[in-house]
Amino acid sequence: MDYEIGTLFPLLSTLKHSFTKSEKKVMDAFLENPEEVLYSSITDFSEKAKVGDTTVVRFCRKLGFKGYHDFKIAVAQELSNSSSNTFGSFNEGIDIKDSFDDVLQKLIGKNIEALQETATLLNKADVEKAVKFIEDSRMTVFYGVGTSGITALDAKNKFMRIGIPVDAYTDGHMQAMSASLLTEVDTAIAISYSGSTKDTVDTMQIARENGAKTICITHYAKSPVTKYADVVLLSGYNESPLQGGALITKIAQLYVIDVLYTEYFRKNVSMASKNKSRSGSAISDKLY
Repeated sequence: MDYEIGTLFPLLSTLKHSFTKSEKKVMDAFLENPEEVLYSSITDFSEKAKVGDTTVVRFCRKLGFKGYHDFKIAVAQELSNSSSNTFGSFNEGIDIKDSFDDVLQKLIGKNIEALQETATLLNKADVEKAVKFIEDSRMTVFYGVGTSGITALDAKNKFMRIGIPVDAYTDGHMQAMSASLLTEVDTAIAISYSGSTKDTVDTMQIARENGAKTICITHYAKSPVTKYADVVLLSGYNESPLQGGALITKIAQLYVIDVLYTEYFRKNVSMASKNKSRSGSAISDKLY
């Protein structure tokens, strides 16, 4: 829909009598704390409202949005519009009046916070299980779209250097085809901050149905993609809808990838060191 800032709450008021009993629960949960929606997956929010995910989607569509994500963007625009001194769609917490040094320090602080939060969220047993999956696999494939797709490509590049059979796909059609050919000797790793990206979720479902071991890297412990993951690895940082693709989010994802890589390397140091040396030598003549 062509959303106009300032119309969301009036629209809720005009439509409230047309909502079903379940949809009114969604409205009440939202009005109780609108800001909570910004950092909640659809599963988190539906649990708060004590309804199913489909009820939340129906509620959003009744308001004229395509789905929950578009609704979140509208909410973010409404809330950021109330403060004219911050870059709501650019980087929350940075004020227009901040000095250059202030900006530098705030960005450093946010990145450190995201990394520390990710370190706290990562579970040793889950990381070890994920590394074992990679060790035992014929092929490990990373999946992601948008910014998470770039992370998937980075992961492929990193693991390929130490001799692991690995690939990455960022296109929905290619993801589906790849996942359909995986078997019980393969591992699929999905990367999605929201855990609600349809192409990525569908790909993981296909991979799981074909017997592949599955891992997901996401921010939300209860999101659609986790339903098809044998191992869930959580990355930190609360990204608002207006910060889609934030670099801080990507840094947190890359940190998880780096943890997996480092733990694999430590457990297979002889082979990994040898292959890293060989791959490094192969491209040495590309440098001046």
